[in-house]
Amino acid sequence: QVQLVESGGGLVQPGGSLRLSCAASGFTLDSKDIGWFRQAPGKEREQVSCISRRDNSASYADSVKGRFTISRDNAKNTVWLQMTGLKPEDTAVYYCYAGISSTNYWGQGTQVTVAS
Repeated sequence: QVQLVESGGGLVQPGGSLRLSCAASGFTLDSKDIGWFRQAPGKEREQVSCISRRDNSASYADSVKGRFTISRDNAKNTVWLQMTGLKPEDTAVYYCYAGISSTNYWGQGTQVTVAS
């Protein structure tokens, strides 16, 4: 069964850091388009980062560029999102995804709250 499970969310103060994990099962992340989206209440879902299967290049939304880093460990079949310099506007539910054939698979999400 294809499954993605996020973890690592929580409450953090502005300027703090969090590392989100996404563990995959039922398939391997290698040679897949993978990444992270986030969605805040009343806002559209926003793609924050991804790794292309074509060249393994990473890309980032302008809103997180320079603060977030995406990485993948094929041996552990896990993708991470390292977040630093967190801002209140980063508050959202973060979802990881993976593209398999023509279908994108999503996790259940993990809540990140940035507040004093």
